[in-house]
Amino acid sequence: MTCYKLTNFFNDTVSPSNTVTTIKRVVNYTVLMCVVVAPNSAWAGVREQAKTMHDRLTGVPPSEAVLLDMAADLQVGDYTRAAYTAMDNRAFLNVTIKNWATPWSNRDSDVFAELNDYTTTVIGVVRDELDFRSILYADMAYIADPNLGLAPYSTSNNTQFTQLEDQGLALATALVQRQQSTLNNLPAVATAGVMTSRAAAKAFFIDGTNRAMLRFTLLNHLCRDLEQVHDTTRPPDRIRQDVSRSPGGDSRVFLNSCIGCHSGMDPMAQAFAYYDFAYDADNDPQASAGAINFNEIGHQDAATGLRVNEKYHINSANFPYGFVTPDDRWDNYWRAGLNSSLGWDSDLPGSGNGAKSMGQELAHSGAFAQCQVEKVFETVCLREPADAADRAHIVDTTAAFEDLNQYNHNIKQVFAATANYCKGL
Repeated sequence: MTCYKLTNFFNDTVSPSNTVTTIKRVVNYTVLMCVVVAPNSAWAGVREQAKTMHDRLTGVPPSEAVLLDMAADLQVGDYTRAAYTAMDNRAFLNVTIKNWATPWSNRDSDVFAELNDYTTTVIGVVRDELDFRSILYADMAYIADPNLGLAPYSTSNNTQFTQLEDQGLALATALVQRQQSTLNNLPAVATAGVMTSRAAAKAFFIDGTNRAMLRFTLLNHLCRDLEQVHDTTRPPDRIRQDVSRSPGGDSRVFLNSCIGCHSGMDPMAQAFAYYDFAYDADNDPQASAGAINFNEIGHQDAATGLRVNEKYHINSANFPYGFVTPDDRWDNYWRAGLNSSLGWDSDLPGSGNGAKSMGQELAHSGAFAQCQVEKVFETVCLREPADAADRAHIVDTTAAFEDLNQYNHNIKQVFAATANYCKGL
């Protein structure tokens, strides 16, 4: 339809039997004559904008037919439809979203890490336009469709996902949603979205004290590392025994530094008290065959005499009078003090038991919403927010993301709005 209008307007001598040729010649002619023929300069502009939008969302150029569809939508102000047309390209999920989410699944923030169940779950939530907050607490995982004939999902290897990636299958159709509890032998109440995926357990529950899971979840999903939530005014009553109160013989170091992170972190990380990543350190130092482990009701850890994992009581001699973790009860001390500005949900109690409710506490914060919008901005606009207009876009888009009557926590809408913002004039 647009083709004929342009052809009739210019009365150009082109072959109407070859639509693609006609479009190309007319558009090229329009671009050349846009200064003289002002009525069609806007059409040239929306074509450029459509191409930029497609490039930013997918990393590949659009076909001529897709470009025309997107330009027509932009011409009438429907940027959402234009963006969704671009996001139908397989590269949006296979490349853009995969590269966006993969760094969250490992300690090195490596975008080139193997495809895994953490990343595919994020991809599936984006594809299906689910409440994005649920990635931190739902009994949910996205795995390969069994009909594809790939290796079955396993709690002790990543084979299915490496096969999925090696075969270059379109993730828009290759992934299916499953209850995570049916895959990894966790009770439904112990599932917490990507935090209890095999990939996250391998990266953040392995060895250590399980504080890593909280630290990297804050970093990846609230855009705050521990330095940004440092607050020395919070009570230190839940700081564990392994934290010395006088590092190097100087108690001022603890009072002015250590307490600022641990006073808030330790009560929150207590949510993971029953989790571990079990592997054979002697014969499998890379933990390639390890699996998530959860101490269920009735389990008694040999080291603690409780359901609590041994790692929560290690190095108890550092400060014997420190907190001894008795269970997985967590409390958010950051609801008061400096970190009250993170926008905690007043409809939630700010405390609970286990990873699921703690994940909900994090995901329902204002900081979580703003973090997602900022990360989408950097991915689509290829830069960090730089000026007042960028910051206003972040604020407005965050509000829309949280608004039940607008985006309703649909991150795909955020990608569309951001692609529109960065498409150029």
